[in-house]
Amino acid sequence: MTCTARTLDAPHPLLAEHERQRCEVWTRVMGYHRPMASFNVGKKGEFHERQYFAEPGRSAGDAGDRIESHAQVCAD
Repeated sequence: MTCTARTLDAPHPLLAEHERQRCEVWTRVMGYHRPMASFNVGKKGEFHERQYFAEPGRSAGDAGDRIESHAQVCAD
């Protein structure tokens, strides 16, 4: 799984292929945190179907009050 950070005006450093490393993604499941790498196929599918939202009128980083799917941010 490869995730890309969505930032505005952030510089993107150019790295050689040997300098790059995979990002380990952790998520909260039933009150504790687990790495996504340990998920089975079904749990990975559920993770990609999650929707993140913010309550209208409240600040939630760059999410605002729109709903977006995790799949829009991360790609396999």
